[in-house]
Amino acid sequence: MKKILIAPSMLSADFGNLNKDIEMVNRCGDIFHLDIMDGVFVPNISYGTPVIKAITKNAKIPVEAHLMIVDPAKFLKDYKNFGIGSVSVHYEACTHLDRTIASIKELGMKAGVAINPATSEQLLYDVVRIADYIVVMSVNPGFGGQKYIPYCTEKIARLKKIIEENNPDCLIEVDGGVTAGNCAEICEAGADILVAGSAVFSEPDPEVAIRNLRNA
Repeated sequence: MKKILIAPSMLSADFGNLNKDIEMVNRCGDIFHLDIMDGVFVPNISYGTPVIKAITKNAKIPVEAHLMIVDPAKFLKDYKNFGIGSVSVHYEACTHLDRTIASIKELGMKAGVAINPATSEQLLYDVVRIADYIVVMSVNPGFGGQKYIPYCTEKIARLKKIIEENNPDCLIEVDGGVTAGNCAEICEAGADILVAGSAVFSEPDPEVAIRNLRNA
């Protein structure tokens, strides 16, 4: 049985008590997931450099950045310098996606490609050969706490077949509306990494919430 990785989304963390949540994710999670939003590509703004640095400085497990911003190639060196190990950029935001993936890898980071719910996985048929992971957005990006879009499960399964044909080492990460109630079917469809924000941090005991995701 493959190991499913849990990536708590820090967008849902308690920023008034951030160190406590960082310590919890270090103990219980597999990856810190940082949602970077610019208010242009998505209708929301998340945290800036000071928060990112605070997390990476204290992280004892890998940190990934999900760039929901326009022209992400401009900022790749910054995220490398922050201590980020993996960066995902949106297919919809990159005019020259192949070049951007190459730039991420040249900086020594793992390269991910994210797609919005309405973007077909077929558009990634060639890209999966060079990407380290694909982020399937199962909600429309920009806000936490949204419900999982059901048709994304079939999309994950179709993407898994493309990956198996072209680059079996490429992982599938699913981001949006993941809960203990639906994570089993998401993993059965082909997911390797589950991003969970509200499902973790809105619970009375986030550690138990992560444990429930693993058990489910």
